[in-house]
Amino acid sequence: MSELVPIPLPLLLRRAFLEFEREGKIFDLPKSKFFRGFPGLDLSVDFHGHRASTPLGPAAGPHGQMAQNIVLSWLGGSRIIELKTVQILDELKIPRPCIDIANVGYNVEWSQELKLEQSLTEYVSAAMLIEILKASHVLTSDPQYYNSLKPSQPATIWWGGPPGPRPTPWSAFGCGSAALWGSQSWLPPAFSRRSSTGENIPGDTVFDMSVGYNLEGIRSPRLRAWIASMKNAGPIIDQLRTGLPPEWRALPFPTCISDTISLSTFHGCPAGEIEGIVRFLLTEMECHVSIKMNPTLLGFREVDHLLHDVLGYREIQLHPEAFERDLQFDEAVDLVPALQRLAHAHGKSLSVKFSNTLVVKNHKGVLPGDLMYLSGPPLHVIALNLVKKFRERVSIPASFSGGLDAHNMAATLALNLVPVTTCTDLLRPGGYGRLIRYLENLAAKMTELGVSTIPDFIARFAGQEAALVAEATANPRYAWERNKGTPRKIGSNLWIFDCINCDKCVPVCPNDANFVYETEPTVIEYDNFELLPGRIRRVPGGVLRVVKSHQLANYAEACNECGNCDVFCPEEGGPFTAKPRFFSTLESYRKSRSTGILACVLLDSSTIHATLAGKSYVLTLNEVTGIAHFETPDAEIAIRQTGNEALAWKSRRTGLQACFFDLLPYLKLKLLLESIADPRHVHFANAAAIQETPIVNS
Repeated sequence: MSELVPIPLPLLLRRAFLEFEREGKIFDLPKSKFFRGFPGLDLSVDFHGHRASTPLGPAAGPHGQMAQNIVLSWLGGSRIIELKTVQILDELKIPRPCIDIANVGYNVEWSQELKLEQSLTEYVSAAMLIEILKASHVLTSDPQYYNSLKPSQPATIWWGGPPGPRPTPWSAFGCGSAALWGSQSWLPPAFSRRSSTGENIPGDTVFDMSVGYNLEGIRSPRLRAWIASMKNAGPIIDQLRTGLPPEWRALPFPTCISDTISLSTFHGCPAGEIEGIVRFLLTEMECHVSIKMNPTLLGFREVDHLLHDVLGYREIQLHPEAFERDLQFDEAVDLVPALQRLAHAHGKSLSVKFSNTLVVKNHKGVLPGDLMYLSGPPLHVIALNLVKKFRERVSIPASFSGGLDAHNMAATLALNLVPVTTCTDLLRPGGYGRLIRYLENLAAKMTELGVSTIPDFIARFAGQEAALVAEATANPRYAWERNKGTPRKIGSNLWIFDCINCDKCVPVCPNDANFVYETEPTVIEYDNFELLPGRIRRVPGGVLRVVKSHQLANYAEACNECGNCDVFCPEEGGPFTAKPRFFSTLESYRKSRSTGILACVLLDSSTIHATLAGKSYVLTLNEVTGIAHFETPDAEIAIRQTGNEALAWKSRRTGLQACFFDLLPYLKLKLLLESIADPRHVHFANAAAIQETPIVNS
């Protein structure tokens, strides 16, 4: 099983620059999917007193965990980014697979997969990278795609409130290597820094922390320090900027990443515990707070009726114990107004969010364990009905997450739910590229109504809340009949090369772990060899056929084996196991417990270390001599690179006098080694090694 390994900020930045210049993409998101705003429309909203340029963002989940995920969310138009939930227990072993989005949505992944210190660095790195992208004017560099609105003031990214006391910096942060850049600036023309600040791209952004799940953990020294460092990340920024190219080291990065917190109340967190946590966050950590409500708040009978009788999901079994342990409705009605008064007394704001995922029994057996968490279309209806019920008793700002997609965002926002956040929909084909449609549909609805701001849009639906919730509840698009299908499988099996090239596995990965590379189609007829004392004898071999130039692979350190690419791949086997998996270092390759085709390429020495069918190999190509050195579990073999002829060998095992040498692993690895560095596609496995002539800024 692979573990996530954060990618250093310099490598993220280098890849973004190279990929945009060569392919018109950043982290595989085409520039046609970048959000640039809409002329005449202002989509900005207020969140805890901070301006955000859109009301849209990712919910606390896989899209808000790694730096590249956060940047992808931002490029697609997210401006209120709920970061993945952190907790004091930061060495959890998340079961695999952990995501099943075949029709509705289920997961068993409910907290961060990184250490607290790593999460902090990822969030700060993401904030810095977004600042750099803004300063580089990547969103305005191509007039063909420029469609930004013109707000009343220049757009700026806001990362939180005023900086507080500087906390002691974490000691374990890696800053990347300035060797990626050298002393001379490397920037494609689109990334040249400009002095102008009046491009008017809607870039105001709010990062929203998410924490859980009990008072003891949240009050612990490590989590206190984590929150303090999010409020004032100056020391971390100073460390990270040393690894940046000279062009960006002096950029005035905002030091406050966030001063807002969404509190997750999973796992039976009682009313008294919630009150204590919120009081601590408001009064001691001096943060604005949003309480994430669980759908169990609606009550077992009501949820059962909606899920089974109204929507028809009769195969889904509720977990009664969760309804008994979680916060009760009357408790919430009493608790929230009291905490709202406490927030106001301390100059902070309090809101609520509807809703967390719904714990249900694991009836499918796709994911491990007895329980799993429901999301997607049925949760949308359940959460909306909870909004309606709660608002009948309590008046408080509210936000929303639950089955949000491009078709219901406008109607959900019309209920004065800000922000609206999404997760399950972004795990479907298209991934982050689906975000722009959310905003396009909202803009079309605003234009239809003749309004130009979000407050005016919401005002047009005043008094229609009950009707909007009833309409969604009765809408067949949320019912089982519309959501019972599963992605089609065609019966063929994946292998190391070739597939149907649908490329669905690339955008459905929230971490951008799957990638495209190019190779030369080839048909190689080869011999195998018997390695004998003092001689080598040819024996019949076989044929290696690679039909297509377009190939797919996996960057292992960005892959947590969630299984989502396997769900949507039309072929059997799973791209994250059947396709080659590349590692950045020999150490991480050797530590991996993953199965499948594993490879670590040391590009500077033309060497590939690999595991095929459970056997380890090392191949080194020598372009000067034309002789390859190949290590198998049994032998070291010298091979003529042209003609693929075994020339000499020696045993690697005591007492082994002769052995059979299958040439096929050598041919596969030689092709991989020669192909992975091809610069036609930029990815994490080759970005550091691609050579480029420095470009002088004008």
